[in-house]
Amino acid sequence: MTQRRTVRARAELSGTGLHYGKTCRLAFIPAPSGHGVKFRRIDLPGSPETPATVAHAVSSERRTQLGSGEGGLHTIEHVLAAIAGLAIDDVMIEMDSAEPPIMDGSARPFLDALLAVGFADNGGTPDVLRLADTVRVVDGESVYVAHPADHLELEVSIDYPHPAIGAQSGRWLVNEQSFGDELAGARTFGFMHEVEMLRGKGLIQGASTANAIVLDDRGVIDTTLRWPDEYLRHKALDVVGDLALAGCRVHAHISAVKPSHRGTVTLVRELIANATKEARVIEIDEIMKILPHRYPFLLVDRILSIEDKTRIVGIKNVTVNEPFFQGHFPGHPIMPGVLIVEAMAQVGGMLLMGTVDDPGSKVVYFMSLDNVKFRKPVKPGDQLRFEVEMLQVRGKVCRIKGVAKVDGAVVCEAEMAAMVRDR
Repeated sequence: MTQRRTVRARAELSGTGLHYGKTCRLAFIPAPSGHGVKFRRIDLPGSPETPATVAHAVSSERRTQLGSGEGGLHTIEHVLAAIAGLAIDDVMIEMDSAEPPIMDGSARPFLDALLAVGFADNGGTPDVLRLADTVRVVDGESVYVAHPADHLELEVSIDYPHPAIGAQSGRWLVNEQSFGDELAGARTFGFMHEVEMLRGKGLIQGASTANAIVLDDRGVIDTTLRWPDEYLRHKALDVVGDLALAGCRVHAHISAVKPSHRGTVTLVRELIANATKEARVIEIDEIMKILPHRYPFLLVDRILSIEDKTRIVGIKNVTVNEPFFQGHFPGHPIMPGVLIVEAMAQVGGMLLMGTVDDPGSKVVYFMSLDNVKFRKPVKPGDQLRFEVEMLQVRGKVCRIKGVAKVDGAVVCEAEMAAMVRDR
């Protein structure tokens, strides 16, 4: 089974931003499983963090933007394209400016930096967005149609009234190999007749023929195309980057005619609204990164699903080798009820840890138990299934309700109050 992926070590780049022309140092930093892709602005007080999700996307001209005001992040599409192209699920992107360096105008420098440090399996199953039905989006001249699929496949078409471009179309099955070979190196492009207008709006302050394909009325200035259809490939690259705002791996067959950043962000919102996310399975190695418990008191073997931080399902396999069976009771092994409740609480703790940014630095303290009921004994060979839901959250204090089942029959239920504290 495919596991979540992070970077093996820190990777750094630096350079000038495309639109604002300011120097930026950017670093990719390993992150724990379930962290997702986030940006951290170390140049601002408190080093605020912003998840790379469509919930934080705002409309802007000629770029993809997260947030607004002083803490906004601009022109992040090439960075996200490299991350999505390499199927990285968990990473912190640290920046000391509002805009990543444009480098050569493509995603290749970011891809190369990530490949240089390598990747690590991070435990847990990647989140995947799959479509339940066909989705169609029209945003101005941009038209998208997305169909259910078991992978990401792009069909992209563009049409520019310029003799060097004209109508172009292509199709790519997007994976690590094809993205690196066919899309990552495609550079952004622009036209000389737009320069004065865009700079009048405070944009392309850092643009040059060294980091973009620039065209005058006759053709390309001061560079040679890497592919005859490099313009088309760059548009496909941008689509890959903007699709990363789904916050997970996207599996769909997408046709994009004249795609734009605004149009693709709109598409992502529609994909999320019309898609089903695969349940995220968390295996024991990841559980041990989140919960502080260890043998003989770690009583969760696997998390089967987490639903939007409101409900969680986990299991505990009860074997005759459990140390408590030696004394409870000799010749008549029964799992102590208090340990059934403890296992339920640990599953609930996994749910509560999903509400904090750095679960490795936190611990859950349970404050009270209410309405505890034991229905049936639990014996060796049973598999306990815990279904825990969030009832209330007030600051750092949460109330949860849990039910434990064996073969579909309820064996225990309880309500609990807990607090998340620094470890």
